[in-house]
Amino acid sequence: MDLSMTGMNPLSPYLNVDPRYLVQDTDEFILPTGANKTRGRFELAFFTIGGCCMTGAAFGAMNGLRLGLKETQNMAWSKPRNVQILNMVTRQGALWANTLGSLALLYSAFGVIIEKTRGAEDDLNTVAAGTMTGMLYKCTGGLRGVARGGLAGLTLTSLYALYNNWEHMKGSLLQQSL
Repeated sequence: MDLSMTGMNPLSPYLNVDPRYLVQDTDEFILPTGANKTRGRFELAFFTIGGCCMTGAAFGAMNGLRLGLKETQNMAWSKPRNVQILNMVTRQGALWANTLGSLALLYSAFGVIIEKTRGAEDDLNTVAAGTMTGMLYKCTGGLRGVARGGLAGLTLTSLYALYNNWEHMKGSLLQQSL
């Protein structure tokens, strides 16, 4: 429909503003002078910790449902069975949320400390924070537990760093082969 024939114009009847002026071609941020446009490790720590707690709660609830149904399979559907299943769901949900939240807190704290100490943000910080997190988390298991925890943290964070830089590494290998 042609707007000129209807007597209507493109101005918003509510704001009295031409909507063509509101279209933005680029992202605009209000940042302090000298600040970069990416979030640092400290800002991402809050998302990491909260995300891990929520993931742990969801995984624990599903695991609790599985365990609750398995333990009460010989019972008839009744209030005691429902209560027992709900108890398993909440118990497992809280256990997993606490575990993953604690790991995320340790990882984030180590990551921020390492970043501030080194003055650089790179994959070495990620791998070091993961290794130290695993070592501290399993420190109650003695020297062998510390070694296993550190190895688990080193492995997981190294795989993450490898995955995170896969395209860059693939491009570098392709250039070297030419």
